[in-house]
Amino acid sequence: MQQITSRNPFVRAVAAARRNLPDTEALAKRLGPGLITGAADDDPSGIATYSQAGSQFRFGLVWTLLLTTPLMIGIQMLSARIGWVTGEGLAANIAKLCPRWLTLVLVGLLVVANTINIAADIGAMAEATRLLVGGPSALLVIGFGALCIAGQLLFSYERSVRILKWLTLALLSYFAVLLVAHVPYGQAAAESLQPQHWRGPEASLSDYASMVVAVLGTTISPYLFFWQAAQEVEDQHRRPDAAARRAEPAYTQEHLLRIKQDTWFGMIFSNVVALAIVLATAVTLNMHGITSIQTSAQAAQALRPIAGDFAFALFAMGIVGTGLLAVPVLAGSAAYAVSEVFGWKAGLSRGFHEARGFYAIILAATGIGTLMSVFEVDPIKALVWSAIVNGVISVPIMVVMMWIGQSTRLMGALTISRRHRVFGWGATVLMGVAVVVMFATA
Repeated sequence: MQQITSRNPFVRAVAAARRNLPDTEALAKRLGPGLITGAADDDPSGIATYSQAGSQFRFGLVWTLLLTTPLMIGIQMLSARIGWVTGEGLAANIAKLCPRWLTLVLVGLLVVANTINIAADIGAMAEATRLLVGGPSALLVIGFGALCIAGQLLFSYERSVRILKWLTLALLSYFAVLLVAHVPYGQAAAESLQPQHWRGPEASLSDYASMVVAVLGTTISPYLFFWQAAQEVEDQHRRPDAAARRAEPAYTQEHLLRIKQDTWFGMIFSNVVALAIVLATAVTLNMHGITSIQTSAQAAQALRPIAGDFAFALFAMGIVGTGLLAVPVLAGSAAYAVSEVFGWKAGLSRGFHEARGFYAIILAATGIGTLMSVFEVDPIKALVWSAIVNGVISVPIMVVMMWIGQSTRLMGALTISRRHRVFGWGATVLMGVAVVVMFATA
């Protein structure tokens, strides 16, 4: 029977195709810091920004996601490369090139921005849960804050990474929402390429410019740089021979290829999800006259009467899942940065008693963010201030990152290539223009 089956050309073709597919288990092992970083970029505050872009300007901002994808890949690959090549996090490397006062200011502003962002994300998770199952908002906020803290304190590094990888699946809910809605892709492509179509009866050029800046700031954020670099350092610490083997060309080439594949996959996945959110809200909200969405929970609630309970539930569950992924990344990136500047032991692979200062920052950032949500700090104002702080610090951090990437003193023979420099400096210039526009239109 087996012989008869094997003669079947269709069966042989299927077998050949299966042999040519990439090993999913091997691919899963290669994906880590880049995938988690990309997924964390689509946190509840990011979902709110993309929902607002779709509901207010329909398809008029699709081009921003296409533009930022290669630039985002370039700058995140740089941060990962710095962490792996130097064996130190981004803050430690910045401290080697910048005056200490400037390093402290940048890291301090990062902590402030991350804490504000944590508050907005925890508040969004609580509100989405309340819409799904009910319950008092304050209790839900405290519950999510406690859950995020417990996850980072109680789980090992390996388990934490495994959980964060699984949480990236929450983003698939936005593809499902997109399948429920009918998207006129021809119209979407035409409007994204012809910006004059964005202008609605209540929209102004200033509104459009502000939203462009918001999308750019949401896509390219400083906390992502610090997190991915730190995770490469963590991953290296789990391999005692990694530092010594960096001198082996084959080993180095293999790991730089892993970083490249991981980052490309994570950033493209991140921006495709963002695109799905923009398209879904454009066709379900904007085309039905709903053009004012301020939070991710409002976007989920607005979907219900138009796209149905299923789409609403998927959107809301996605908010909760991405929030549980993003809050540890926000708190962790702040903790890594502070610990590196002050020379503290740091890392999720270390226990609480071994890295008290590191975990104290995680507790403080998550705890203060939770309290801000309990006292119902205006989420829109919180996100505005977070965007402003991120805008202020992103450009100098990116400039220093480019210097580090080109420094033979810090990177040795593994400095970034000419093409990588083009994308890195391109992202830096773009963020600089975005910051100028942000202040000009404020």
